[in-house]
Amino acid sequence: MLEELLQWDRDTFVYLNGLGIEEYDAFWSIVTHISTWIPLFLLFGYLLVSKYGRQEGLYRILTVLLMVALVLAITNLTKEWVGRLRPNNDTKINTLIRILQRPGDYSFFSGHAATSFSITLLVFLFLKRRLRWAALFFAWPILFSMSRIFVGVHYPIDILTGMFFGLSSAFLFYRLHPLLSALYSRLTHREQVR
Repeated sequence: MLEELLQWDRDTFVYLNGLGIEEYDAFWSIVTHISTWIPLFLLFGYLLVSKYGRQEGLYRILTVLLMVALVLAITNLTKEWVGRLRPNNDTKINTLIRILQRPGDYSFFSGHAATSFSITLLVFLFLKRRLRWAALFFAWPILFSMSRIFVGVHYPIDILTGMFFGLSSAFLFYRLHPLLSALYSRLTHREQVR
């Protein structure tokens, strides 16, 4: 059963990766870099502060940052524990695919998918009642995650697992935010008293 699932995953990856068109390689190479999205992160921060005020906006940004730190830590631990080779390093298929990047670490699960979906969903949950067009933010994690297939570094299951983990993390931190906000407030008040 597991081998059949992994074979499906490899076959699906080879098929999807093969849909890439050389003329779009530069686009996917740009989309896949985190630095490309810095203006979006600045927009998220600006919107949280402008919609909630300086203090509560900063508390929400802190919650996002704490979540990202946890998501990255769990993603990296899982990659080391599972030890699944990336498609670009897998000799069974790397001659069949288009490779635009060659990272040497492991594949399962996608940190790009986990972080982008977690950030987007948490920011969306914070802003959905204050910003009508907040759902448009989901274009980022979809493009960001798809790019990992087109550059040859993640299987579909890596991306789907990362997506589900990221979404679950966002829901968890959305629920935890009131507790975290109270903690931030106490810490801030303690610093002001000194």
